[in-house]
Amino acid sequence: MDTFTNLSGPSAFYKNMKRFFHFAVVVFTLATLSGCAKNKGAGGGAGTEGDFVNGSPLPERQEGVSFLSSNVDRNKFAPVYFGFDSFAVGGGEQGKIQQVAEFMRGNGNSVIIAGFTDERGTPEYNRGLGERRAQAVREALIRAGAPGGKIQTVSFGAEMPADAASNDSAWAKNRRAEFGVVR
Repeated sequence: MDTFTNLSGPSAFYKNMKRFFHFAVVVFTLATLSGCAKNKGAGGGAGTEGDFVNGSPLPERQEGVSFLSSNVDRNKFAPVYFGFDSFAVGGGEQGKIQQVAEFMRGNGNSVIIAGFTDERGTPEYNRGLGERRAQAVREALIRAGAPGGKIQTVSFGAEMPADAASNDSAWAKNRRAEFGVVR
């Protein structure tokens, strides 16, 4: 018999919730620390200790270049769209990935991938999800043969929605990653 089933009543509920909370904190802390240890000392990337996405180092940031710069073409390629609360690049989006990868193999241009979310969720969560979406597209491009050293990522979270409405149709348009081609 486990310790959760031999207690009853309202005070037992709070004791069980307290135990669950402490357990969740311990699991979260261990997961966070193990993730930090993997990247420590990796070096060679854009960050102080290395900026890696699934083992592919991000290149150094180009001076004077950002996704919103006038020297970045944000209309050359169609966005990649995502499901709710997902950063998996769907099979229906692979043609877009192939098109960008082919362009990158034939040109010397760098690409900035910007990740976006819909308005639901906290700003912190949305920034993180937007970054995971941008990184997933980056990895898909690398698998398709694009040079990883020419691909940057950025997250805008729920900022800059493609559709400002607050409904399913608008949210689907806002769950995206966009490409910016550096001229």
